[in-house]
Amino acid sequence: MSVSVVVYVLTFLGAVVVALTRLRLGRSEEGGARRVDVGPTWLLAHTVLGSLAVLVWLVFLIGPEDSVPGDPLVGIVALGLWWGTAIAGLMILVRWLPSKGRHAVEVPEDSWSSGPGLSLLAHLGMVVGVAVFTWAYWTAAV
Repeated sequence: MSVSVVVYVLTFLGAVVVALTRLRLGRSEEGGARRVDVGPTWLLAHTVLGSLAVLVWLVFLIGPEDSVPGDPLVGIVALGLWWGTAIAGLMILVRWLPSKGRHAVEVPEDSWSSGPGLSLLAHLGMVVGVAVFTWAYWTAAV
C-alpha cells in the first residue's frame, strides 16, 4: 500500500475522531458536573484545531507542489495544527485518570462506547497518525 494512501486514510480517521469527540463530549446529559466531564476549553481547542488541521492538511495534500497550497510552509502549519489537536485530545483523556482523596467519586461501570476504551483508541491513534504525517512530510512521501 502506498504511503499517500495511508496518509489519506489517516486523514479521514483524524476527521472522524475530531467530529465524534465533539458529538460525544459536546452534549451535557444531566447538566451537573460528573467525573468524566470535559472542560469547554479543551473540547473547543480540540474541535477548532482539528477542523483547521483537516482543512489545511487536505489543501496541502491536494495542491500542486509548485503552487501556494502545495508550499512546504502550508504543510508545516498543518502539522502544527495536527500536533495541537493531538495534545488537546490527550488532555481530554486526562479525565479518565483515577482520582484519589476524600471527595473522589467512584468510577461507574462503562460500556465500550461510553467508557475510556473508545477515547483511548481514538486519541492514542491520533498521536500515532500525526507521527505518521510528520514522518511522511519529513521524508517527502507526501
